[in-house]
Amino acid sequence: MNNIRYIDEVTIKNQAVLVRVDFDVSLNPDYSIADDFRIRQNLPTLKYLLKNNNRLICVAKLNRPKVRDPQHSLKPVVKRLQEYLPDRKITLVDDFMTCSPEIFKNQKPEEILVLENIRFYPQEKDYSTMFAKKLAGLAEVFVNDGFAVCHRTDTSVIGPPKFIPGYGGLLLKDEIKAISQAIDSPKKPVVAIIGGAKVSTKIGLVNKLMKIADYLIIGGGLANTFVCAQGLNIGASFCEYESVQIARKLLAQAKGSRAFIVLPVDAVIASKKDDKETQVVKIKDIPKERSIFDIGPETMAEIGGIIAKAKTIIWNGPVGYFENPVFRQGTDFIYYSITQNRQATSLVGGGDTLSAISKKEYLDKITHISTGGGAMLEYIEKGTLPGIEALKQ
Repeated sequence: MNNIRYIDEVTIKNQAVLVRVDFDVSLNPDYSIADDFRIRQNLPTLKYLLKNNNRLICVAKLNRPKVRDPQHSLKPVVKRLQEYLPDRKITLVDDFMTCSPEIFKNQKPEEILVLENIRFYPQEKDYSTMFAKKLAGLAEVFVNDGFAVCHRTDTSVIGPPKFIPGYGGLLLKDEIKAISQAIDSPKKPVVAIIGGAKVSTKIGLVNKLMKIADYLIIGGGLANTFVCAQGLNIGASFCEYESVQIARKLLAQAKGSRAFIVLPVDAVIASKKDDKETQVVKIKDIPKERSIFDIGPETMAEIGGIIAKAKTIIWNGPVGYFENPVFRQGTDFIYYSITQNRQATSLVGGGDTLSAISKKEYLDKITHISTGGGAMLEYIEKGTLPGIEALKQ
């Protein structure tokens, strides 16, 4: 488990604890919370620490604001957290850098302090030792329970454990255990499904998956670049043309690996992403003025057969523009195919993937739903993350 200590392996009592959580929830247009999955996933760690009379100070981000912006405030998160922890007083600290130190000195165990969106501070993205010291100075212990941010070198992720003892939270422990099992000792056959847009950011990942997967299914915008690499015309579809040569090389490498790469054989096309009128065509017959927005029925049938015989399934990324209901059939099909395979260990993650499946039935049929997208993929590729390495100090 990466040689770090977790909160259930040590005694942390009567301490001020700085907890790096992941409250980066999706919001509705009116700024209410659309899906609070990530908040719920951090609750076991918060409750575990509260049980031991600790005083909690939560650190989190929401979206990616460049400046202080009330539209990105953690107020809706604090309100929802209060609903889950009704017997606690939960206070949002507007600016921990300038507020009275008495707020922290007078904190009681029954009160949880939540620092306002840590991305409001430029020092968060541009690593600052002084900022890290300021955060660490609020507490006696640091706990990282935000797996989804562990692939970042943000100050609040890697900074505090340089100055105070650092531990992993219960969610972090579960995430690392589930992903490690899926890649280190998977049951065969292994099926990996990767969506997303850019090949250039996933070269290492594809190389890694070619070593452990029996089938590597590539969908979404990512697939367009691979289709293009086969010499086929993809019309007006998104394509990372500068990475076509890389995709061609990966396809050549796959021939000498254990993995069979599966690309779309047909597609759902339209003129633009908000169209309601669609057409299904063979992947070799994409008209010049049309774009690919989902996989077609033949591709679904092939993928369905592969998923049905899998013993380990790793899925990250939708295979179509699911935000438009007419282009979500492929992603829905993959989800339901995974949930119907009761013999497989399934690992599903990624922000867009979570958005696509969050309201669906049969979620309990997925072995592990990861809160991380980039973090999950980077951990699969590299076996560690900056946030994990920081806890080893």
